Amino acid sequence: MKKIALITGGTRGVGLGIAIELAKAGFNLALSGKREESSVAPVLEELAELGNEVAYFRSDVSETTDRRQLVDSVRKRFGKVNVLVNNAGIAPSERRDILDATEESFEQVLHVNLQGPYFLTQLIANQMIEVKKQVPDEFFCIINVSSVSATFASTNRGEYCISKAGIAMATKLWATRLGEFDIPVYEIQPGVIRTDMTSGVQKKYDVLFQSGMAIQSRWGLPQDVGKVAAAMATGSMPYSTGQVVRVDGGMSVQRL
Repeated sequence: MKKIALITGGTRGVGLGIAIELAKAGFNLALSGKREESSVAPVLEELAELGNEVAYFRSDVSETTDRRQLVDSVRKRFGKVNVLVNNAGIAPSERRDILDATEESFEQVLHVNLQGPYFLTQLIANQMIEVKKQVPDEFFCIINVSSVSATFASTNRGEYCISKAGIAMATKLWATRLGEFDIPVYEIQPGVIRTDMTSGVQKKYDVLFQSGMAIQSRWGLPQDVGKVAAAMATGSMPYSTGQVVRVDGGMSVQRL
């Protein structure tokens, strides 16, 4: 029986890169997002062509009711979730210096990027534990997609950095709590990835890559993140719970 992966924000950007690589690895996919299903139909068809079952669940994971409905709907459709990928996230609607940033923006970003995945993990983890008690050899894991912004300070989007730093701690907390059930929890910290989220700052980062910002002087691609997620999801990192893998082309390597 094929394993099931639930990927939030799985129909575009980094989430889609992860979905493609997990589909190639043989996973059936449960994808969630806020858009109408009709608008993501071409993506769903593309993924289904890889030979796996693909289902889309319209959901805002920052909302309590939506999270519960999502988990119930996925369980009804697939029976269980082997891999949860907490990928959905937003940038501030307007980049503002922290001296001028608003509480409204802070609350919105933290609600989506931190509170949502934290409590979605709670729901899914309890289901995983339930199955683990009955089938101890069943493989489960949780993958949090954060950002190098968990440790890199950007003073014009402080709420985003704080949300990702929170995800980094959440990874450690869930890894610690789920250790007794042999459910590993991982974190991926992408660097600058070419997606619609970064399209507005393309020229800025083109120049920074040319000037040596990263050791590998190119944009990261969604599939770069997807390949790392696939290694985690397929059990290729069985003794590395709580660990962070940076997919940033060496940007975070300290150099002289």
